[in-house]
Amino acid sequence: MSQKPRRDSSTYGLKKVDSILAPDIRRGAEARGFSVARLVTHWEEVAGEALARICRPVEVSYARGGMGASLVLLVQGAHGPVLEMEKERLRERVNACYGYNAIAHIRLTQTAPSGFAEGQTPFTAKAAPKGPSPAASQSAATLTEGVRDEALRAALAQLGANVLTKAKRVSGETQ
Repeated sequence: MSQKPRRDSSTYGLKKVDSILAPDIRRGAEARGFSVARLVTHWEEVAGEALARICRPVEVSYARGGMGASLVLLVQGAHGPVLEMEKERLRERVNACYGYNAIAHIRLTQTAPSGFAEGQTPFTAKAAPKGPSPAASQSAATLTEGVRDEALRAALAQLGANVLTKAKRVSGETQ
């Protein structure tokens, strides 16, 4: 009688999402010259919140036989002079992301807020949704009054308030 080999893993065959998507993200980033995809995926952390609002990385190009690369940044029109003044500091932060002096030059590509497809895309992240409305919180608290465990009651009340608030948003009612 043969026995099944013992499993050492506690994941039960499941994989993390980032391990599944990492090759696709890396291929897409490398197609635009980004050997370190973290530069694109974590741009706000690398550049800082203020600079990330006005620009984003577009391409990294390497000179033939030369040392260092050029990073091309897309910047919204009037913010070009501001970013021009911050280029050296930004280059140091980008090179810190790479771990060595990979970027020698930063080039700016300015665009109008409208007109080009990439220029129409806002650089800022979507605002986080508002919390549950007071009426939804009160209604959820009333529904969970019979639960004896404090922690469970609080968790159920929070979940109920979130569900009720989202249902109102979807149906178009005001809070």
